[in-house]
Parts: sequence; structure tokens; C-alpha cells
Amino acid sequence: MAEKTQFVLMAEYNHLMNQRMLQASMNLPSESLLMDKGAFFHSIIGTLNHILIGDILWLKRFSSHPSEYSALKKMIDEKTPESLRDILYSDISIFSKKRTQLDSLIIEWCNELNEKDIERAFSYVNFKGECHSKRFGSLILHLFLHQVHHRGQVTTLLSQEGVNFGETDLPEIIPDFI
Repeated sequence: MAEKTQFVLMAEYNHLMNQRMLQASMNLPSESLLMDKGAFFHSIIGTLNHILIGDILWLKRFSSHPSEYSALKKMIDEKTPESLRDILYSDISIFSKKRTQLDSLIIEWCNELNEKDIERAFSYVNFKGECHSKRFGSLILHLFLHQVHHRGQVTTLLSQEGVNFGETDLPEIIPDFI
């Protein structure tokens, strides 16, 4: 299976899991979402915002790709978060709208990807101002793995609130092989 196909699958999985996470989170009172539970990003809302910030930072970087992906043009004017711990949206309803928009953009962008670009180097400057050049496909993979890692933390925080998040396995959406 081509890497682009894998990235489209990951984008769809990301969207599904984020929708489920938002549905589970919306059933909780605001105080529970904002409560410091001793997690690395303190709270459910803090961790959700961190995932969003990571996506924004990487998509903004990817928007400078020489292929000028049309889906990422929207990211050029997106405000760059000042910190990986910023709370961009403390209200889950407002957060949900931004998360859903970003997930749609990621799916659109992954459908635009081409295998040649995936194999090439991509240069970027990280949050510390350091310049790096790495395989573009590996950086895209990192975007998705970062989401999965921190969503796992959110499911733990939700569990502490008595919320059963349910199924999180990728095979649920992998098409049957005939």
C-alpha cells in the first residue's frame, strides 16, 4: 500500500477518534475538563489543546512546502501558538469547531499528497528556532503519532472521570482485504 494511502487512512482515523473524544468530553462539566489531574498538560482541555497546537505548528510548517498544497494555504495566516502549553480554547464547544475544521483540512491535504514529495527532504525550523531537514513522510507520520500518543492520555483522563471512551483500534476503519 502506498504511503499516501496510509496517510489518508490515518487522517480519517484521526478525525473519527477526535469526534469520539469530543463527544465524550462534551458530556462533562467545564470544571472537570479544566481540572488539573496531574497530567503532563494538566487537564483534559490542556491536553486537547496541546494536540491542536501540535497540529497547527506542523501544518503551518508544511504549508511552506514547495508543492504549495492548496489545503494548507489556510494555515499560512493561522496564528502561531506561543507555547506548547497554551490553552487556545477553554470552551469545549468552541474547541470542537476548530478541531473539526482542522481534521477536515488534514484529510483534504492528505488526499493532495504525492509519493514523490513524501520521499523528499523537508526543511523546517522547530519551536526552539533550530533548523532541521528530514524525510517529509517521516514528519507526516510524526504528526499522526503525536496525536495518537496524546489522545491516549486524554482517554486515561476521561476514564478517571468515569467516561468509557470505547473502541480506539485502527482496524475498525481499515477496509477489508478481498
